[in-house]
Amino acid sequence: MIIDLKKSAIDLGIVTTNGADMLAFYRDTLGLKYLREMPMPGGGVMHQLACGDTMIKLVVLESTPARAAPGGIQGATGFRYFTITVGNLSDIMQTCAERGCKIAVKERELRPGVRIGIVADPDGNWVEFLALG
Repeated sequence: MIIDLKKSAIDLGIVTTNGADMLAFYRDTLGLKYLREMPMPGGGVMHQLACGDTMIKLVVLESTPARAAPGGIQGATGFRYFTITVGNLSDIMQTCAERGCKIAVKERELRPGVRIGIVADPDGNWVEFLALG
């Protein structure tokens, strides 16, 4: 069976108890468009933000669940980072640094024509920014 996609992107859920800082990072620092707030069954709230065709869903819980191991790519198995392809990598990295975000990987050339930079969000999740050309 082959997946029958109805959307050209995935939605990404990030569970947190650090709602204010996480929302400030994704909405205010990165400038993702805020779509809506929805109550979560069982308590908490989901903030939905647009990242192109992808939706970032910040799920803010009232209780404290188990925390994922820190350390980015080398820290543990499972989902450790996600990538956003951008046209203004240097500006993003500078803004994140000016706002006190942890820079996990400074802007650098990965291979000819491909540059990356990685920033940790307030919960320590890694967001890779990739620039082509």
